[in-house]
Amino acid sequence: MAATRLPPTALSLKQFLRRQQVLQLYRKILRTIRQIPNEADRRYMRDWAREDFKRNKEATDEDAIKMMITHGNLQLQELERTLKLAKS
Repeated sequence: MAATRLPPTALSLKQFLRRQQVLQLYRKILRTIRQIPNEADRRYMRDWAREDFKRNKEATDEDAIKMMITHGNLQLQELERTLKLAKS
């Protein structure tokens, strides 16, 4: 009996869930960046986020991806704290 293989474009459940995590983080970062009052700063941060995600798009090592997601969440929290402080 031959082993069942996924077509090249199909994702495993684990890959699908990891992809959803990355997309969710990306959307949260972009939404948070929209709150930056200065347009030049907002554009800089948006471009930085896009480039950072593009640069790591081809990553396949699970541990590296987990680390990048954790790092991204920490950066998002820092940005949210900074914006909150700026508003107060």
